[in-house]
Amino acid sequence: MPHRTELYEDPPSACWPIVYSPDYNITFMGLEKLHPFDAGKWGKVINFLKEEKLIADDLIVQAREATDEDLLVVHTRRYLNKLKWSFVVATITEIPPVAFLPNFVVQRKVLKPLRTQTGGTIMAGKLAVDRGWAINVGGGFHHCSSDKGGGFCAYADITLAIKFLFERVQGVSKATIIDLDAHQGNGHERDFMDDHRVYIMDAYNRYIYPGDGFAKRAIKRKVELEWGTEDTEYLQKVHTHVEGALNELRPDIIVYNAGTDILDGDPLGGLAISPQGIVKRDEVVFKAARRRRIPILMVTSGGYQKRTARIIADSILNLHNLGLIDKDLATSGAGNPKVEQMIRDSVKDLTNLSLQ
Repeated sequence: MPHRTELYEDPPSACWPIVYSPDYNITFMGLEKLHPFDAGKWGKVINFLKEEKLIADDLIVQAREATDEDLLVVHTRRYLNKLKWSFVVATITEIPPVAFLPNFVVQRKVLKPLRTQTGGTIMAGKLAVDRGWAINVGGGFHHCSSDKGGGFCAYADITLAIKFLFERVQGVSKATIIDLDAHQGNGHERDFMDDHRVYIMDAYNRYIYPGDGFAKRAIKRKVELEWGTEDTEYLQKVHTHVEGALNELRPDIIVYNAGTDILDGDPLGGLAISPQGIVKRDEVVFKAARRRRIPILMVTSGGYQKRTARIIADSILNLHNLGLIDKDLATSGAGNPKVEQMIRDSVKDLTNLSLQ
């Protein structure tokens, strides 16, 4: 019998299936500036969406913090106990001075935001199944597995979201992870290594962190990219392999790890995709999901430049402008006639893209 959780309580039906909390953002005496990650990017995305009048505070689903009991669905007790040592958290977040802080401060200022984002991903999983789509403005901690964190990822939110769905939602027994962050998603790969219910597609820069050869064995569709890959080649590959992955196995849920560290100039990603290329990439993935009426959960994952928040917001606005996400669609389920017509109109566009 699954444990009792607050993460699966239904939000008000007037809310968009967009999950966020101000607690996502990490601010503590400037320490967050020691990692290239923009530790306030999640709030900036929401502010851009509010400025564009897409959403308001009372229309966003408020993320709740994942409890220890929630986390133990995937994580070992031993791993969670390790996070009570500040030096372990310093290693995972790649912010060395964190090692010298009392752990109660680390829990409140560093780990609570990450636990809240993790709760947000779990919540968004159920919302996606209920509404046809959902976006967690945070999350995407794809380097963390059940017993090991790293690369700024302390909790395995993608694994947790999928395991919660498998345990609690009838009719969800197969999942596809489409991981398009610039780095290999070795955390969820290790967690689902021998689980045939989960199909993993991963496109990443082959030369950068984590280079986890063992975890690569779990990838069903591996797209290894060269340094400096640009829009045309990248979008062709994304289109071809997303279509191929979804044709190979029809899942009950897609978890889309939409990292923006593929952006040209990112200090860690090493690829050269334009802002317009990122917006188009997200469009390709959502069109593929909507055309097949497969619920899709998007998490924002890596993205290490100040301008990435604007790009994420622009992408969400583009998805809305195309009718791929909207509140009517959200409350009436995936088979929305407006979307189906839009998708029929866009098939030609996608075909042309693959031929360019």
